[in-house]
Amino acid sequence: MRLATLRTGEGLKAVRVESDTTAVVIEGYPCVGTLLQEDNWKDVAAAAEGEPVEFAKEDLAPVVPEPKKIVCVGLNYANHIKEMGRDLPKYPTLFVKFADALTGPYDDVVVPEWGTAELDWEGELAVVIGKRARRVVKEDADNYIAGYAVMNDYTQRDYQYRTLQWHQGKSLEKSAGFGPWLTTTDAWNRGGELATYLNEEKVQTTPTDDLVFNPAALIEYISHIYPLNPGDVLVTGTPGGVGHARDPKRYIGDSDTVAVEIDGLGRIENKTVFE
Repeated sequence: MRLATLRTGEGLKAVRVESDTTAVVIEGYPCVGTLLQEDNWKDVAAAAEGEPVEFAKEDLAPVVPEPKKIVCVGLNYANHIKEMGRDLPKYPTLFVKFADALTGPYDDVVVPEWGTAELDWEGELAVVIGKRARRVVKEDADNYIAGYAVMNDYTQRDYQYRTLQWHQGKSLEKSAGFGPWLTTTDAWNRGGELATYLNEEKVQTTPTDDLVFNPAALIEYISHIYPLNPGDVLVTGTPGGVGHARDPKRYIGDSDTVAVEIDGLGRIENKTVFE
């Protein structure tokens, strides 16, 4: 099952996606985030009835528009760790992204003048939490996942490396495409390709099961620090191929399009617009 948050003339609505252009509205829920607050959210979504409505890809909002927590993981693919000249970590490297950073999966990313210098691409797998997870053991962790989506994690490298804290380079307003929809755990298995494209050039590729810390390990680790709640999002890291690690370094320019595609989860695509 695929769930999305759709922009309509009556505001945001949670929908069950029937095809790439049609969906059934799940009445009473303005977004996937509010739907996930129900213990029986999956049954509610599956039981939704009504004539499918048509939508364009630009009508898709961030799949969870305002998660209370977005926890990101740095250096979580071995090939990316090596290209950045680091050793494999013993523990996950965590930082936060604010909901203000999210944008629709096909929205333009509008970058202010001070954000254009070292703008980099990072395609990532996002994990959406489906029920409260507190002190969860890894063996049970998959039961706390509602599903998966794609994240386009634009990164300001100059801001990121001004200090030892990465957050400041990771939360530029409306810079992270998120979607196109949530695919539930029973409809997707990890292992397919994650690919990032700069315009038409493939710049990142890796299988999604090549994580140093997989989603279950991350949920175990994080939920022993603080609880994860329905609608919270874990952004699991990016593979090798980022522009900052290249020689010479390479960055996103005005009018460049960054697309991220994960086998079985879909494709998102954001055009970069310099103010």
